[in-house]
Amino acid sequence: MTVDSTAARKPRRGSSKRAGAKTRAAAPGEPELVQLLTPEGERVEHPDYSIDLTAEELRGLYRDMVLTRRFDAEATTLQRQGELGLWASLLGQEAAQIGSGRATRADDYVFPTYREHGVAWCRGVDPTNLLGMFRGVNHGGWDPNENNFHLYTIVIGSQALHATGYAMGVAKDGADSAVIAYFGDGASSQGDVAEAFTFSAVYNAPVVFFCQNNQWAISEPTERQTRVPLYQRAQGYGFPGVRVDGNDVLAVLAVTKAALERARTGQGPMLIEAFTYRMGAHTTSDDPTKYRRDEERELWEAKDPILRLRTYLDREGLADEAFFAALETEADALAKRVRDAVRTMPDPDNMAIFENIYADGHALVDEERAQFAAYQASFAEESN
Repeated sequence: MTVDSTAARKPRRGSSKRAGAKTRAAAPGEPELVQLLTPEGERVEHPDYSIDLTAEELRGLYRDMVLTRRFDAEATTLQRQGELGLWASLLGQEAAQIGSGRATRADDYVFPTYREHGVAWCRGVDPTNLLGMFRGVNHGGWDPNENNFHLYTIVIGSQALHATGYAMGVAKDGADSAVIAYFGDGASSQGDVAEAFTFSAVYNAPVVFFCQNNQWAISEPTERQTRVPLYQRAQGYGFPGVRVDGNDVLAVLAVTKAALERARTGQGPMLIEAFTYRMGAHTTSDDPTKYRRDEERELWEAKDPILRLRTYLDREGLADEAFFAALETEADALAKRVRDAVRTMPDPDNMAIFENIYADGHALVDEERAQFAAYQASFAEESN
């Protein structure tokens, strides 16, 4: 589902406000950002971005976030049980991913990092396919061209260059589509990202850079990486940047739709900084209690993206208990499907590592293949 929005045209200035809605200014000490739904679940307006959704569309966004969080929690549990080698949780970043993912069109192309499980969900990638790489049975698990969703990228920041090159190709082909590249606040310090900004600006590439600023690059806080808000970095490269409340799915949807449409219409790149928070560990090999305080997490838990949309749905009477009960049942079924799929994934062919290295074969690879085959066979001989 791609949600239609008035923001799909252009950011709106001086637009009429919806009856009963308010315009919220940032409180003292809070960052200036685009927000359409407050942490208390109150609908507000923004002078530059607007969106109007049906009750069904709002319930759809809520469903996306709940199911994505449940899948993510199940994957974390599976790693703790030894079924996965590693997992990078998106806990707390559901609105940033679902809002931006639902803003894309089918013909847009997405370049993720390794944490965009919610975006993958929006692009129609089966959740179970995300787990093969983390179990060590494949190199990705899905065909990127089936959903225009590239394979996960572990190398920090390199996908920004891939996205820029792809977008330059899109422009040369004259296609009416856009590209979106995801990365974190830590990756924004990488040279690859700086180069991507430079080339995208010079070539006016139709690419949106979506930075999920979750406040921590593993154990380094954002203030140790930049002396200005991340979205302001775009100015130095000659294209606009905007900071959006990354825990507000409505604002993220509106801003990303506008940015993608801007790219499609030949106006060049744009940087979105989704101001959010990583509630869990960087990955399951990380212990965030070593470098951040519990009080900080508690502060952000009050801004939970799922809770604020649930509050809004309840307050406006847009969803009933039957909807929430059915969704809980659906989440349980998804968790079971994920568990069953992981535990029944076939082991890879031991000899597959020698395939697709050289197009026409290679004597050294052939020798290594034979040596490895003999080594594997020796285990069978010993067991006999």
